[in-house]
Amino acid sequence: MEPIRKHTGLVYPLNRDNIDTDQIIPKQFLKRISRQGFGQFLFYNWRFDNDGAPRDDFSLNYKQYENASILVAGENFGCGSSREHAPWALQDYGFRVIIASSFADIFYNNCTKNGILPIQLTGEQTQKLIDRSESEAYTITVDLENKRVYGSDDFSATFDLPAYQQEMLLNGWDEIAVTLTHENKIEQFEAQETKY
Repeated sequence: MEPIRKHTGLVYPLNRDNIDTDQIIPKQFLKRISRQGFGQFLFYNWRFDNDGAPRDDFSLNYKQYENASILVAGENFGCGSSREHAPWALQDYGFRVIIASSFADIFYNNCTKNGILPIQLTGEQTQKLIDRSESEAYTITVDLENKRVYGSDDFSATFDLPAYQQEMLLNGWDEIAVTLTHENKIEQFEAQETKY
């Protein structure tokens, strides 16, 4: 995974609550065997009509949000089923950071395991980001080392993230990479086991 230390990106505002994983990546697209290629199906039922044409009434299709890498939403983001495909689709589309006023626990953990930084801010703070990015092209910087979010204007906020997840994201580690940091101890244990 690619490490995240400091990320500056265009904000995409999704001013909705209770966005569930079936809305993020509908079930009919879960047949792939690799993590790549899911981005084209992100928010599919919102982005496209029944014929597969982009909808004019869904903001992610707007030119002003092309190349956005930070998504900001309301409460309970990632609720519903525990499908890991949801963060895969968000990441494959280009989102590195998701900011919301609350997250479903399993989705939150799946994000950190797959290289996406989930940031929980207050409802007032997320609404400020949504309002600003709906009215103009709005860029913010996320500083993971100092757990801080700040905009090109006066916006500034701090966030919390457990130390374990922070270390994983700062180093670009998944759980296998974390295990391999103990490779010497594993090899010592395996050598000891072969004696019996």
